[in-house]
Amino acid sequence: MPDRRFFTAQGPFQLTELARIAGAELRPGDAGPRMMRDVAPLGLAGPDEVSFLDNPRYLDAFKSSRAGACIVAPDRAGDAPQGMALLLAKNPYRGYALIAQAFYPDPKPSSQIARTASVDPTAKIGEGTAVEPGAVIGARAEIGQNGTIGAGAVIGPGVVLGDEVHVGPCASIRYAIVGSRVRIFAGARIGEDGFGFAPDPAGHVKVPQLGRVLIGDDVEIGANATIDRGAGPDTEIGPGCRIDNLVQIGHNVKLGRGCIIIAQAGISGSTVLEDHVIIAAQGGLTGHLRIGSGARIGAQAGIMRDVPAGESVMGSPAFPHRQYWRQIATLSKLAGKKND
Repeated sequence: MPDRRFFTAQGPFQLTELARIAGAELRPGDAGPRMMRDVAPLGLAGPDEVSFLDNPRYLDAFKSSRAGACIVAPDRAGDAPQGMALLLAKNPYRGYALIAQAFYPDPKPSSQIARTASVDPTAKIGEGTAVEPGAVIGARAEIGQNGTIGAGAVIGPGVVLGDEVHVGPCASIRYAIVGSRVRIFAGARIGEDGFGFAPDPAGHVKVPQLGRVLIGDDVEIGANATIDRGAGPDTEIGPGCRIDNLVQIGHNVKLGRGCIIIAQAGISGSTVLEDHVIIAAQGGLTGHLRIGSGARIGAQAGIMRDVPAGESVMGSPAFPHRQYWRQIATLSKLAGKKND
């Protein structure tokens, strides 16, 4: 159960209401008016709590769980313990996420501007937006409604934030136009200089970075992630992208819709990711590449060529995943023969 010092549950909710929220079907015969008071993991859930089964690795925990209700795929219904109500869904994890959001919605901003915040007189702040202590909002900045500017955060001159944008403590945003319903977590750096210079033995010559960062709606940017502004063209983050903690995105990079970039990955300048690309942890991409829609980049992969749409690659340098595993198997056999 979540620590009540930090989280406050809503509800309780009837099972019929939770089924509606999750887009699931209540198994015939299960009591729709039955009340659920919280969500919990399979091994900890009690008779008035909801859990879920998505990964078959946890099937044994599901079979022995005391949860009052569980969100499961229809083909797992026969494995449920007696007395457990079932919410049947094709994607149980998604259903659980929606139910957990219902129990634990985002807290509403206080809509106050702290006395110790520094807000330029020419800045515009929408109704319902909170500005926490120590935040700095520069000249001509425009901030939409019902957002939060966290303690110590810096919003640079001319920056535009849409509605319901939540900026975490000590994050900084400069040279950027940001859509609505965007979350930027603590310590993120958006719009700093791109890594641009003309090499010269007498001293490298800096190239002015004259572009912006454009961020679409419904994006999340993790703690201490960095997104450089463009050198002339803009750096673009498409709608619905999820960027994990400690990710580095270079200048002029363009991300399509719904891309997922996982912790410590780095994307060099002017590389283009089409829609729904996934880069696993510590993946590294050189500059000026094109990664096709739906491509998957494995953890610690080194990408030095374009990747076609839908392809999965692994290794450094990266190869298609089937070829990569064949090479690993061959090397293993060769090493075994040498040891013999």
